[in-house]
Amino acid sequence: MKNSGRKINSNTVLLIITIVLFVVLYAGGCIAYGSKGFTHLQTFLNILITNAGLICIACGMTVVMLTGGIDISVGSLVAMDCMMIAVGLQAGIGMVPMIIIVLGVGLLFGAVQGYCVGYLEIQPFIVTMAGMFFGRGMTAVISTDQLSITQDINAAFYNLANLKIALPFGGYTNNKGVYQVPFIRVGVVVALVVLVVIFIMLRYTKFGRSLYAVGGSEQSAQMMGLNVKWAKMRAYMLSSFLCSIGGICYCLNTMAGSVQQALGLEMDAIASSVIGGTLLTGGVGNVIGSFFGVLINGTISSIVKSNGKLASSWPNILTAILLFVFIVIQSLFALYRSRKNK
Repeated sequence: MKNSGRKINSNTVLLIITIVLFVVLYAGGCIAYGSKGFTHLQTFLNILITNAGLICIACGMTVVMLTGGIDISVGSLVAMDCMMIAVGLQAGIGMVPMIIIVLGVGLLFGAVQGYCVGYLEIQPFIVTMAGMFFGRGMTAVISTDQLSITQDINAAFYNLANLKIALPFGGYTNNKGVYQVPFIRVGVVVALVVLVVIFIMLRYTKFGRSLYAVGGSEQSAQMMGLNVKWAKMRAYMLSSFLCSIGGICYCLNTMAGSVQQALGLEMDAIASSVIGGTLLTGGVGNVIGSFFGVLINGTISSIVKSNGKLASSWPNILTAILLFVFIVIQSLFALYRSRKNK
């Protein structure tokens, strides 16, 4: 019981650090680039719009990392999802059937990886690296061309991607005297629904608690009567399913399919989860922290764009520094817990 309390405490402290960091970064951006519109609500909403897919993927990554695993195949799966959607719509398949197909492929993809990790006990990095190569290769097999999704190809998907959901607050008058109404897109709604559902699942369901137990100690989880292998398999299935949801949101944002799409997206998802307080060793973390980790990455990119003079590589550099800092903080927490146990 005491050990569980310490985990909850570590989780809370890491989450607070992440939220404070986001507030400081965003406040700094407002102070430095307020004249460039950084203080407008739409700037924050644009971060959500751009990163809607990443929020879904980071939620899935958090689920896997809670078990002590990792999934580096998510970027390739997103690229494959986008290419499948682009090719399917061009072939005349409807939007709804293509979404169902993509989600089904995500479940199957996760089931294969989960079986290898859970039941065959192969290292997650090796399994998901194979998945990464498979996904990127299958994307090229489907098509090597860069395909755009236009209104002529599928009006329903095009209209869904361009739908603006206006908000009744936060509007402003621009320099030309035109009143700007803040808005979000469908992808943001999907991402926030995923966030809430996974948060509830992790906190209030038996499956969610089993993920924390498996990540904390597989041996203890087995002694408690938990089916560790089945829990791991379901974690990877859920991760790939959420990744496919994120891939649909990603495609709604880019309206294209390409072999080179979503390169490095798996690193963004891992970084968001770690910065959000999810331990690489498993057992500690939550999707709210991962959500703020995504916001931190998005805020850094927005600050660099608002500056206009910094190289486009700076967001990656700053994210790498933050990732290193949070890994060090996690190591200090782990060292503290090990000493307390003695």
